[in-house]
Amino acid sequence: MSLKDLICGLDIGSDNVRLVVGQRILQESDKLHIIGAAEAEAEGITKGVIVSLEDAISSISACIEKAERMTGRAIEQVWVGISGSHIISQESKGVVAVAKANSEINEDDVHRAIEAARTVATPPNYEILHVIPKSFIVDGQKGIKDPIGMTGIRLEVDTQIIQGLSSQTKNLTKAVYRTGLEIQDIVLSILATSEAVLTNRQKELGVAVINIGGSTTSMAVFEEGDVLQTVNLPIGSEHITSDIAIGLRISIDAAEKIKLEYGSALPREISKRDEVDIGELNNTESVFISRRYIAEIIEARVEEILEKIDLELKKIDRDGKLPAGIVLTGAGAKLTGLVDLAKSKLRLPACLGYPLGISSAVEKINDPAFATAVGLVLWGAALENQEEPGILRNFFGKIRITGGITKKFKNLIKSLR
Repeated sequence: MSLKDLICGLDIGSDNVRLVVGQRILQESDKLHIIGAAEAEAEGITKGVIVSLEDAISSISACIEKAERMTGRAIEQVWVGISGSHIISQESKGVVAVAKANSEINEDDVHRAIEAARTVATPPNYEILHVIPKSFIVDGQKGIKDPIGMTGIRLEVDTQIIQGLSSQTKNLTKAVYRTGLEIQDIVLSILATSEAVLTNRQKELGVAVINIGGSTTSMAVFEEGDVLQTVNLPIGSEHITSDIAIGLRISIDAAEKIKLEYGSALPREISKRDEVDIGELNNTESVFISRRYIAEIIEARVEEILEKIDLELKKIDRDGKLPAGIVLTGAGAKLTGLVDLAKSKLRLPACLGYPLGISSAVEKINDPAFATAVGLVLWGAALENQEEPGILRNFFGKIRITGGITKKFKNLIKSLR
């Protein structure tokens, strides 16, 4: 089997750092083979934000070492995911006059229109991560996906601008560079996740992908193949653990064990007689607690997360109106009963999201927790091989001309190593 160079995706979360290593199979140009996946406990990261640079560097280094041992290959370059409550998005419009005398729109006109959209007023200390073209307007005709080759005098583009706090972007970049890795680009994590777990048909129909992480929940909404909205909420599965710890008066570690082993978001499906010995998990005297009571604690917090998601969908008038429903990913999405509760509260079809379009002998890849890291590998593969047909080709064709950290910024960070 003939294989190309490594494509690596680094997902730096609040609970865990995950790294996935992939290679493109040349005989199957639209498929990736995952040869390694590793995770390490995250330190120095809270709500997607680096709060201790040295601890974060140690966590990333530990994850890299595990991946290198698994693959037997040195890892030198990575695609890095960024998330956190500091991420904001807004819409912007770019307008230009078509340059050619015969009024035929070319690639340069499209570039100029998108650059015009970038001139949106950016909040202080923020920088643009992605400018995502949604649709074009040629001489007032709306809904055009690809205007190249068309005839017109005035070209407009509607875009989604995604921005991040400059200091956090720099801290994240510095942490990765200090481990000796090169950064190929920084990508909004939820967009990378969506490329791993969504099909093009789902994006056309209307779908939301929701990543429930340790301390944040991210969402991206798609319709007609375009990004409608991206959202980061400062609430995640750690809050469920904290609620259990407070409600049962036990340690955080014991509460996490209870959540993973006995937790459910559907108390009505648990017998009132079903009990758990929390003393056994907490290394104290035997204390029996109703599993239904534990589930009620979990349900209250999960409902809060789902209510916040529903509120965000209402803002764009898509609450209960996404034909392809919602796809839940992230480590927090594996909670028993979460999918059923989401169907009820959001009034939409719901399912767990697993990585698509890959092959692997690595078992842990078939885990919603690894969806973002796999998505970063798919993102990188699509951009590096635009000449080949692939499941993401059209979407990434648009993204490529817009996003990423600049060469100047890369050089600045390297000088700080």
